[in-house]
Amino acid sequence: MSMKCRVGVIYGEEALLYSFPEFHPFRSDRVQRFYNEVLPEFLKNYYQQLIAVKPELASEDEVLLYHDLDYVNFVKKKSEASYGYLDYGDTPAFKGCYEASLYVVGSTLKLVRMIIQGIIDHGFNPVGGLHHARRDRAGGFCIFNDASVAIKYLTEIVKLKQVLYVDIDAHHGDGVFYDYYFDKNVIIADIHQDGRTLYPGTGFSHERGGGEAEGTKLNIPLMPGAGDEEFIEAWEKVEEFIDKFNPEFIILQAGADGLAGDPLTGLMYSERVHEYATSRLHKMSEEKCNGRLLVLGGGGYNRENILKAWKAVLSSLLSQPR
Repeated sequence: MSMKCRVGVIYGEEALLYSFPEFHPFRSDRVQRFYNEVLPEFLKNYYQQLIAVKPELASEDEVLLYHDLDYVNFVKKKSEASYGYLDYGDTPAFKGCYEASLYVVGSTLKLVRMIIQGIIDHGFNPVGGLHHARRDRAGGFCIFNDASVAIKYLTEIVKLKQVLYVDIDAHHGDGVFYDYYFDKNVIIADIHQDGRTLYPGTGFSHERGGGEAEGTKLNIPLMPGAGDEEFIEAWEKVEEFIDKFNPEFIILQAGADGLAGDPLTGLMYSERVHEYATSRLHKMSEEKCNGRLLVLGGGGYNRENILKAWKAVLSSLLSQPR
C-alpha cells in the first residue's frame, strides 16, 4: 500500500455527554483529557490522514436492531426521571442518559458507514465499546451496546457474511459474546482477566459458540498479574483462531483497563499491548477485508493509562501495516 491510511476519530462535545455522576469511575474526563492532551497533536501531525468526525445521534430504529423495545423505553423513562439505577447498582441513571447513549451508538454507526463507503479506512470512537449491555438490560456502566448494534447493522443491513469482533478489555465482553453465541456469522475472540476474579464473572475457555456457531468463539482468560508476555502468548492463539475465517469487517474493543495500575482490575499490561493488538489487526484488515477496521475505546479507569493506550491505538491505525 503506497497510500497512507485515512482514519476517522469521533471528536465533539456530544461524546462527553456519556458521563456518570460525580465519583463514578466512568466519567467524561476520560475522553476530555484525550481530546485536550493527545488528539490535537495527532490532528496537527497527521492532518492529511486524520479526520475529526462529529458525533451523531442514533435513531431509535437503529438501537432496536439489537435492543428490546421495552428496555429502550425503560432507559427513556429513567433518563427523564434521572434517579435510581439501570441495573443492580453499577450503572446509575442520569438526566439525559438516553440521548447520551444514542450518541455513543450513532457515532459508532457513523464510523461503520464511513468505512463501508470508503470515506475512511479505519475509525476510532473513544467513548464506544459499551460491551456489557445486553438486549434487555444495562450492566457494568454500559447502557446501549454500540458494538452489538454495529454488528447487527453490518450483518442485517449491509448483509456482510462474516464480522470479526476482538475484545482486549480486562472485563469479558459478555454482552457481545453471549448475545451472538449461536450466530455463526459473528467471529469473536476475547482476552480478559479470569471471570472468577473479576466482573462480570464470565468468559471461560470451554465456551466456543453454540449450535452451528460452534468453533466461532474464543475466550482466553488470564490470571491477575498477567502482563505483556502473557498477552502476546494469548494473541498468538487469537491469530491462529482468526486464520480459519474470512471476516469482511473487524471491530476491536480496546479497553485500557488491563494496564498496570487500573483501580478496578488486576492485569499488568503496558500500552505495548494496545500497540501490538491494533497493529496486528491493522495488518490483518488489509489482508482480509480491504482495511475495514473499527476500534472502540472501551473501559479504563486510570486516566494516564487511557491516554497511553489510546495514543498507541491511534499511532497504530495511522502507521503503515507491517
